[in-house]
Amino acid sequence: MAPPRTDHRITIQKNPRRVRAFVAGHVIADTADALTLSEEGHEPVQYFPRKDVETGFMSQTSKVTECPYKGLATHYSMMIDGELLENAVWSYENPKPGMEQIAGRMAFYPDKVEVYEPETERPHNAHLHP
Repeated sequence: MAPPRTDHRITIQKNPRRVRAFVAGHVIADTADALTLSEEGHEPVQYFPRKDVETGFMSQTSKVTECPYKGLATHYSMMIDGELLENAVWSYENPKPGMEQIAGRMAFYPDKVEVYEPETERPHNAHLHP
């Protein structure tokens, strides 16, 4: 395996706005303490504090992925209204040095969960939003 590039840019900043995660008509995460991780070649990702995520919908899966810059990611599936969303959530429990800010926080795959800022956007299924 080749060593990771040292010029790969990753920045982590506190998001100044409230952020929510919305799926199947439910807000499953709502926080004023999201971190935005911006990584070269990828869309920005919001990392939610675990305390602000409805984890009762989630169960850890056996899927683990590895990022050469962030470390090993644990994955979670969600069962909502009888629908299983496999591996819809990930978390770096023990990230690599320099990425400690995201330790234990949760992020959502955008093709499975809609993440939005309620001050500036509405979920696509806004008519289902409380």
